Amino acid sequence: MKIALVCNSVLPAQAYGGTERVVWDLGAALSSMGHEVKLLAAKGSVCPFAEVVEIVPGKTIAELVPHGVDVIHFNNLPDLGSLDKPYIVTIHGNNAPCVQLDKNSVFVSSDHARRYGSDQFVYNGLDWNRYPMTDISNSRNRLHFLGKGAWRVKNMKGAIRTARLASLPIDILGANRLSLKMGIKFSTDFNAKFHGMVTDAEKARIIPRSRGLVFPVIWPEPFGLAITESFWYGAPLYGTPYGSLPELVGECGFLSNSATDLAKAIEDGAGFDPARCRDYAGDLFNSHTMAKAYLSKYEKVMNGETLNPVQPQMTRQAASASYPFFI
Repeated sequence: MKIALVCNSVLPAQAYGGTERVVWDLGAALSSMGHEVKLLAAKGSVCPFAEVVEIVPGKTIAELVPHGVDVIHFNNLPDLGSLDKPYIVTIHGNNAPCVQLDKNSVFVSSDHARRYGSDQFVYNGLDWNRYPMTDISNSRNRLHFLGKGAWRVKNMKGAIRTARLASLPIDILGANRLSLKMGIKFSTDFNAKFHGMVTDAEKARIIPRSRGLVFPVIWPEPFGLAITESFWYGAPLYGTPYGSLPELVGECGFLSNSATDLAKAIEDGAGFDPARCRDYAGDLFNSHTMAKAYLSKYEKVMNGETLNPVQPQMTRQAASASYPFFI
């Protein structure tokens, strides 16, 4: 199969890049399965396993897509123009309630899809072979938060508060103590150590010494690569029961919207086994499993099927939902 992956970013990701990382690992998995991958990406992209086609401003995907492609996989809201090839669209984030999405939209978790009146989803997967096989039997006397700390909905403050209640220091990965993004923010809690944007090597050094990811989000998290990466390094999830978290946690964590309850669960340890967390991530959230699921979607649209009977749009119930976190 000849597959065009469209991602309007520079690939591979220069820093963290959640969506970019998923698209890259999907392309690599498809290529390893024998499929011919074309990568339509921003200027400056390079790729060893796929032909790169630069997305040129002012030109449509129909004009840019190479001849002979069987299916196109968009990873951003597309301008289809005169496109006459089968395609799907992965929705990676939470779109506004008023936005009607394409009928061939695919979401990244069951909850994510349900909130838009759809049942079409594929879990994000990563190529764990690209992650260092670190020792996960280390002594774990810290906690960690991994995410864009400037986003209020990620609730970094709640994570820091929970760590203090659990009497453990916390490493903040993805934020600085002083942030000027999305308003001026400064943390005075020196129980938290801020690492800023971290590399894969830094994550591999810090997370295997963490007792768990504290992730008290106050929004409907579509997926959360921070969760599966933490599992890979043997760290369970302590978070809120919102969005995709209940379906991702499995037996590798504890969920509550009470900081006190989360802190107590952390103190108790709950018997979480680092090896079991790693196996869980490796089995369910890997790039080959993701690629196989997407191949099924590709085949459907290539056969003339539409993935959703109507255009997905956030349901009224989902649009009015609230996500409290009690500190």
